[in-house]
Amino acid sequence: MNRLKPRLLTGDTTTGRLHLGHWVGSLENRVALQKEFDCYFIIANVQAFTTRMDRPGEVHQSVIDIAIDYLAAGINPQISTIFIQSEIKAIAELTIFFSMLVPFPRLMRNPTIKDEIRDKGLGENYPVGFLLYPINQVADILTFRPEIVPVGEDQIPHIELTREVARKFNQLYCGVDSHTADEDYVAKGGLFPIVDLKLGRTRRLIGTGGPDCAGHLLKMSKSLNNAIFLSDNADTIAKKVMNMYTDPKRLKASDKGEIENNPLWIFHDIFNPDAVWVDEAKERYRAGKIGDVECKKKLIDVLVALIGPIAARRAFYEKDQTEVLAILKQGTDKANAVAEETLKLAKEFMQQIYF
Repeated sequence: MNRLKPRLLTGDTTTGRLHLGHWVGSLENRVALQKEFDCYFIIANVQAFTTRMDRPGEVHQSVIDIAIDYLAAGINPQISTIFIQSEIKAIAELTIFFSMLVPFPRLMRNPTIKDEIRDKGLGENYPVGFLLYPINQVADILTFRPEIVPVGEDQIPHIELTREVARKFNQLYCGVDSHTADEDYVAKGGLFPIVDLKLGRTRRLIGTGGPDCAGHLLKMSKSLNNAIFLSDNADTIAKKVMNMYTDPKRLKASDKGEIENNPLWIFHDIFNPDAVWVDEAKERYRAGKIGDVECKKKLIDVLVALIGPIAARRAFYEKDQTEVLAILKQGTDKANAVAEETLKLAKEFMQQIYF
């Protein structure tokens, strides 16, 4: 592959607007890496149907919302490619081919599958497509033959499956020796790079609410109503932060407070650039010399400064969704050209070109 820049691929399933967990998990990395990499950002609407097949209108609107969030966050459509998964037919075909390379027991060992079945209360009432979506996600990635995939911690199992499928395809159909180092697969004749992942600066952002019944803090999620969205205005941010779970044993400002597993201080550690203030305030908090309200007001200022410009740009794009659709159309056309090339090459290696 003769490219001017290495390629990057990542994206989001259309399950709603993006929040701070998406920002620190992957989105800020995407914005920062745009000039260094040839970036492709997939809006994965097909995967949304695994649990929302009865709400197609929501999925449709979420495609637009996520595209707007991308643009508002700083994704530049002049240098990066934003596209819609369902419009890339090659992904569906490669999903079927790749599914032949993944044993069913291996698929069921994916911890993300188990976590989602549990967290969403699916029991045994999930469609076959739900089990297929990790392979569909492999196809999302390999269709574009990227070198790097920025993801959050919960996506690590999917990246490992992607690497396994790429190795197996390259060995089985391209004749690459199984002892080849991952970084040498393409140089040795393989079609698919063995992708590297890039994690965000925090592996999993907890939400604003309290712990579950086992005492574990829950990750930020729209479905758990514990998220601060990139599109929230200052008043909404303030309300959510003021209602944030802190130390339940601390009844007044003069009480000594716990820092560990306290969402208030987890957020300050992640988002507050004034490390000196954070360290000093932690000591005062432990000693009962500073109240939750003062610390929350400081956090509100920090988050408003971060999200304010993003929300303002989002409002601009919301006023002209015709422009957003034009950006998606342009990006999808470009992505289709790459995807069709990959599919053709894959079928050639598999000896499945007939006409």
